[in-house]
Amino acid sequence: MSNQDVVLPDMGIAAAAAALPGPVRALFACRGAAGAVSSLRRGAYGGLGLPGAADGGAGGEPLLGARAAPAPAPVPGRTCTSRVVENIRASSPTRCPAVDECDAWTRKHPSALGSFDEVAAAATGKRIVMFMDYDGTLSPIVTDPDMAFMTAEMREAVRGVAKHFPTAIVTGRCVEKVCSFVGLSELYYAGSHGVDIKGPSSKDDQMVLLQPAREFLPVIDKAFRALEERTRATPGARVEHNKFCLSVHFRCVAEKSWSPLAEQVKAVLRDFPKLKLTEGRKVLEIRPAIMWDKGRAVEFLLKSLGFDDRSDVLPVYIGDDRTDEDAFKVLKKRGQGLGILVSKCPKETDASYSLQDPTEVMEFLVRLVEWKRLRSPSPAARPRAVQPQK
Repeated sequence: MSNQDVVLPDMGIAAAAAALPGPVRALFACRGAAGAVSSLRRGAYGGLGLPGAADGGAGGEPLLGARAAPAPAPVPGRTCTSRVVENIRASSPTRCPAVDECDAWTRKHPSALGSFDEVAAAATGKRIVMFMDYDGTLSPIVTDPDMAFMTAEMREAVRGVAKHFPTAIVTGRCVEKVCSFVGLSELYYAGSHGVDIKGPSSKDDQMVLLQPAREFLPVIDKAFRALEERTRATPGARVEHNKFCLSVHFRCVAEKSWSPLAEQVKAVLRDFPKLKLTEGRKVLEIRPAIMWDKGRAVEFLLKSLGFDDRSDVLPVYIGDDRTDEDAFKVLKKRGQGLGILVSKCPKETDASYSLQDPTEVMEFLVRLVEWKRLRSPSPAARPRAVQPQK
């Protein structure tokens, strides 16, 4: 990475413990890696009526039926609109509400472009650290997930940002897939909703920084095969294997089939108590049932880069999905950082600002780079290098 020169080892679970957020680090210190992961799982099974359910889990999306009795079996011939379907509709509204409601929402979450002077004022005298989702943020949402390419112009905008600020892509995709889309080796990548974190390396292969869910790989493979078999009869349904998580895509499924498909997914997951279910934009996400999400990935990267306890740092996170809310919440709780939601329509969010689409994201990134160049003709100061742990 041109301005950071951050060196991180292949840390593994135990060695990475020192860089984890406090509560997680304490678990590792008291019980070791295996005991900590076991403890992280507890309370993360909610919503599927599975053993060990204590709450919605993982600090992220509320799971199906959390804190409630199991839902009754669907009655033949009756349309069952489950909570997951309502959450998916809320994540991808087909139309915006009334003008007055839009205006009120925009006043609460103003455009990051229209309020750029305000953003710049918040960044003055601070070191910006950039975090961005991929789908719907750097690339448009498309029917075929394998065709979610970013434009050459967007790639140059991201490259420009990475020259001036530590930059990470935080996505539900597997790292290998999003790396092939982005095509920039100087970035940090947190794939599978943050459980597969890799950084730049002088070698061809990226350096593994943290993979707190490696033990789940066999069960994820089994769940993938079961979901593929169970959803095969639903036209348009697609199961995507993202290495440490799975995505069941709804985008090409007729809306009348959403609830039956959701019930099929829930039925499969009853056989996999080590996995949990969350929702995104016309997608169901199946993840390891540990307390880890995009927000924790942001915390891990900030700490690893030496920015965790500094007041002169401004983390900026740009995302469009429900899973990005975990990162927005982290920045809001820290009282330090800016969350920017990418959406054309009002949504409940913990983000401070908004942008309408990837085109506006690109314009914002370009303006941010121009602002930095005008203020800092000399190379930016580099963060401390993290020494390999022995």
